[in-house]
Amino acid sequence: MIHLRPIIFVVGLLLATLAATMVVPALVDLADNNADWRAFLGSAVATFFIGGLLVLLTYDDRPVDLSIKDAFLLTTLSWVSLTAFAALPFIGLGLSYTDAYFETMSGLTTTGSTVLTGLDSLPRGILLWRAILNGVGGIGIIVMAILILPYIRVGGMQLFHAESSDRSEKILPRALELVAATAAIYSALIAICAATYFMLGMSAFDAACHALATLATGGFSTHDLSFGFFQSPSIEWVAVVFMVLGALPFVVLIRAATGDAKALFRDEQVRGFISFLFVVVVILAIWLTLKRDVEFAEAMRLSAFNVVSIVTTTGFASTDYTTWGTFAIGLFFLLTFVGGCSGSTSGAIKIYRLQVAGLLTQRHFTHLMSPHRIVNLTYNGRRLPNDVPFSVVAFLAIYMATVGIFTVLLSAMGLDFTTSLSSASQAIGNVGPGLGQYVGPSGNFATLPPAAKWTLAFAMLLGRLELFTVLVLFRPEFWQR
Repeated sequence: MIHLRPIIFVVGLLLATLAATMVVPALVDLADNNADWRAFLGSAVATFFIGGLLVLLTYDDRPVDLSIKDAFLLTTLSWVSLTAFAALPFIGLGLSYTDAYFETMSGLTTTGSTVLTGLDSLPRGILLWRAILNGVGGIGIIVMAILILPYIRVGGMQLFHAESSDRSEKILPRALELVAATAAIYSALIAICAATYFMLGMSAFDAACHALATLATGGFSTHDLSFGFFQSPSIEWVAVVFMVLGALPFVVLIRAATGDAKALFRDEQVRGFISFLFVVVVILAIWLTLKRDVEFAEAMRLSAFNVVSIVTTTGFASTDYTTWGTFAIGLFFLLTFVGGCSGSTSGAIKIYRLQVAGLLTQRHFTHLMSPHRIVNLTYNGRRLPNDVPFSVVAFLAIYMATVGIFTVLLSAMGLDFTTSLSSASQAIGNVGPGLGQYVGPSGNFATLPPAAKWTLAFAMLLGRLELFTVLVLFRPEFWQR
């Protein structure tokens, strides 16, 4: 049985909260004597009216235990409804609804693709609103990954059940505590990042906006050149550190912050993620030194910033890496599929799924050499549940098939193959920049046909909902449990 009344009630509360956040950029524009504050205020009033109406119509003081199926439906409806209303300020500023919805979906899913140009000359209110969308989307992604996805037992997320709750069908009793701790760590990291950016030369406004986008691994910048605008190696290295932190499991970060400092080093996913980044960064830096005549220290900075940005699905850029040659282009395309850790703000496939796939491959070759040998798969010191291997393989198959489907759809809309493939890959992985003239690091999504923008917006949503989980909505046995 689905509890629609509390679900609609929560959606109403979220819309009312969203309306309150719209007041912040309105005040910024008002302080700057910019008339755009009216667009934000009008959007806030409309959003609060609808949200408040939903709250009043569905309010009930009787306690309701939401099941995981309720929570999953709530998550999906929340993402769609918040995007629809969060797009209103963009419409008030002159964008078409297609562009407004695309920009909003990109922000809330922390993808970072944009249809806006001339960012350096835009009012501060709209730039702050884009950063807020990244920040709100980032915390929403973490909460969904920690509290909901592990319980639908698809895509291997069942590896990350909270302790002592593996068999529970109800939302965790400790849910509010976990969400509060996550929000505290998330907010603290954003504050530290902003303060560090400011001390290294960013303006207070730029520092706040970029900190929100960095920890959310969202990639929205206040400048067309992104981090290339600042021409500061120290700022880029700080961004590398905080992008990595945003791509780490926040549950592990909470443990580390509450006294278990070794939690990060014990986690197999974290070790694999950091090791992968280090190896790729060094390889690309050596290649830049040998083939592009770049000094090794400079090559390490360029490599580290751009590799970390793509792998964590942040999407910031310090330079146009597509000018580095075909090796770099091929490497960065493959990196769009990797992603960060489970329970983080990053998107794409995720490191743990690639690790499990590696374990399955290793077991397969072991069986080929020793058919009678029994090989138990373990992860993080625990034996893998029997359903995890199949779940991971199924997710990988569906992920690649979805990329293929969206590539064909975009090609049918008249886009060239490079643009279609890279656009589909980056949208589903929530990466941001792709390859080619229109969607590369120096391109702009505004030039895409409206149908392509709607298609990519839908792909971003699918990617953020972990793809496989969307299929749950169409599985009768899930809703009948």
